[in-house]
Amino acid sequence: MTGTDMILILGVTASGKGRLAFDLAETVGAEIISIDSMKVYRRMDIGTAKPPKEARRRIKYHLIDIVEPSESFSAGLFLDRAYKVIEQIKHRNKPVIAVGGTALYIKALLYGLFEGPAADSRIRSELRTIEQTSGLEELYRQLETLDPVAARKISPNDSKRIIRALEVYKITGRPISSLQQQFDAEKPKQDWTIIGLRREKAEENKRINKRVKNMIANGLLDEVKSLLAEDKPLSQQARCAIGYAEMINYLNGQISLEDAAELIKRNTRRLAKNQRTWFKTFRNVDWLEVGADEPAEKTLSRVKELLRI
Repeated sequence: MTGTDMILILGVTASGKGRLAFDLAETVGAEIISIDSMKVYRRMDIGTAKPPKEARRRIKYHLIDIVEPSESFSAGLFLDRAYKVIEQIKHRNKPVIAVGGTALYIKALLYGLFEGPAADSRIRSELRTIEQTSGLEELYRQLETLDPVAARKISPNDSKRIIRALEVYKITGRPISSLQQQFDAEKPKQDWTIIGLRREKAEENKRINKRVKNMIANGLLDEVKSLLAEDKPLSQQARCAIGYAEMINYLNGQISLEDAAELIKRNTRRLAKNQRTWFKTFRNVDWLEVGADEPAEKTLSRVKELLRI
């Protein structure tokens, strides 16, 4: 393999990794695998910042729009599909570019997936009762106390992962973060060239705020209304997605539209902080510090120089 056969581009939300993946794919003739737990959902387009339709006409993307919003999705399902797609792309003798910010999925792709103990229906029922009576915030506070390492890596909106982490602790008596030993592997399972994009925190926050403003201007509220009007209800995973959860609260009369917008910005910034925490643990990453005014063409040029293409 050469350095351009399997490339993984990572970075926090709104870092510019999607644009870089597209530009690089056009340069080397690659196909793109999305590593994003929300882009998998059909019709959840604006709030998940899916690639524009024009980009998807020019480059073949995978693992976008593969499940209904009413269905659940997991890292295990992602990994199964990703492995199959990688083999298909290789069979076509094309390079693979994987891009994303869902850190757990990236870790799974690189090092494998932590299976953990089997689900315990009684414990899950107890935890869901707490969520319904005291709110997800109470469960997240428990996780911060019992497993602060995991709490820093899990979004406070991510009911599924919060409950799973608490469940594992209650079953094993150990934090889930201490059990994920496969993530300590020195090298990825496959021969990936890993490129990371980093920006100054203030610049990242500025880009996040601008993205949220554009999402709302481009019809995020109408998108959420349309999803809620479908025959099958949104899955818990889809409902807790940043941008959707806040708009649902607005439509339910719990907060104002202005407050919803500010919460989306705040929760997205918090997601970026969690992503940065995850990415600090990643090994073998060629990090590029991207300047505030650096054009996409310049970033691509730097990556091409790094890859010697």
